[in-house]
Amino acid sequence: MAVVREFTLPDLGEGLTEATIVQWMVEVGEVVAVDQPVVEVETAKAMVEVPCPYGGVVTARFGAEGAEVPVGAPLVTVAVGAVPDDLAGTGPSAHGSGAGAPAGPADAAEAGSGNVLVGYGTSAAAARRRRIRPGGTGPAAGASRPAEQVAAGQDSSGAEAAGVPGAVAAAGARRGANGSAAARAAEAGSRTVAVISPLVRRMAREHDLDLREVTGSGRDGLILRTDVECAIRTRQEHATAGAGVTDAVGAAAGAAAPTGEERIPLRGMLGAAAEKFSRSRREIPEATCWVDADATELLAARRAMNVPGAPKVSLLALLARITTAALARFPQLNSTVDTKTQEIVRLPAVHLGFAAQTDRGLVVPVVRDAHARTVEDLSAEFARLTETAREGGLSLAELTHGTFTLNNYGVFGVDGSTPIINHPEAAMLGVGRIAAKPWVHDGELAVRQVVQLSLTFDHRVCDGGTAGGFLRFVADCVEQPALLLRGM
Repeated sequence: MAVVREFTLPDLGEGLTEATIVQWMVEVGEVVAVDQPVVEVETAKAMVEVPCPYGGVVTARFGAEGAEVPVGAPLVTVAVGAVPDDLAGTGPSAHGSGAGAPAGPADAAEAGSGNVLVGYGTSAAAARRRRIRPGGTGPAAGASRPAEQVAAGQDSSGAEAAGVPGAVAAAGARRGANGSAAARAAEAGSRTVAVISPLVRRMAREHDLDLREVTGSGRDGLILRTDVECAIRTRQEHATAGAGVTDAVGAAAGAAAPTGEERIPLRGMLGAAAEKFSRSRREIPEATCWVDADATELLAARRAMNVPGAPKVSLLALLARITTAALARFPQLNSTVDTKTQEIVRLPAVHLGFAAQTDRGLVVPVVRDAHARTVEDLSAEFARLTETAREGGLSLAELTHGTFTLNNYGVFGVDGSTPIINHPEAAMLGVGRIAAKPWVHDGELAVRQVVQLSLTFDHRVCDGGTAGGFLRFVADCVEQPALLLRGM
């Protein structure tokens, strides 16, 4: 007898309380294995595939694509042990390879890894998805119902076709409905277009935009989010221009002209960033100090390290190595404040965050245990995380639990900044652009490569003397990289 298990949206960590459904990865009536991803969601941090800890037949899905789902709300219900006897052990046509077969009823009833987030160590590889295709007579014959009803779980026929009692399926169906078949068909029709991101597809659907008419600016013509936004904006401008004559006639007749204002909801990443910035400013008494430094020797050291055949070393990796060395001398800045207990918590490891610009906005990937990595290792990890961020594939583990942030705003062509601290961290080192400027070197005026360094810090964890000492050490290492070797 089938046992229906309800799988709810798990706690995604870092205070995240909801997620947006990007795309469903299973249909109602489909057999799923333990830890098989069933839905892809977007949080304020990243895109996450959520695997289900139960194996069996999906009896209902809750929420359409694009809907926000709070933590603890149901995602799917699964009838454990509901695989029909006539489909069990019938060979590849029914279940595919043996390695991909779902857990048996007894195992699946209690199976549940508890590790419901991809990247957090699920215990078993996800099996291939298998659709039970009913046929013959009896309850299975009811599968000729419209696809929208079956997929949305609007009645019991689709569930009964999968061998699940109608009463069980109906109980799950009362909880909600899914997206329409028309939306899924629209997505299927666009798969010939060079699009990877589900977000791009969703944006196009929401604005009734044909992706076949969009020219991609990414590699090999890949359509990016910015391409869709540009196409939507262009169409709106054309519509506004066309409506100008009508508006003028309407105004002459006493009609009110549109204001032209645009409202952007503070949701998803925008909303999370706004809340984090506001909280940082509310809670952290921050201060900023800065200094100019001669980076000529640092650039020369990088050129010397990047010899043919050797691993490439980035400037960011060198700055990161200097930063970890400075934090070893001034551990007060690698800390956080526990406001509940009113304690400063100094952290033993440096998990270094760095700002990366992507199509989805600015994200802060985290290099774990940066203090224990070589310059070459840091360079490789920065490159990997940056590429993954631009593809939208960062996991929550790669975006959370940083202890200190390195912000290279010089890539935007600016000299200085007073950034907001990445709460709940205690400090952020900012690096401006490196530019040729007049500088007194060895007692003579010369043209040198100068950079402005800034440190924004939580005044609760240290005073100005500690902050100044940290920043001065960083500047000295930028001017004389050999100081790093002396301190190692």
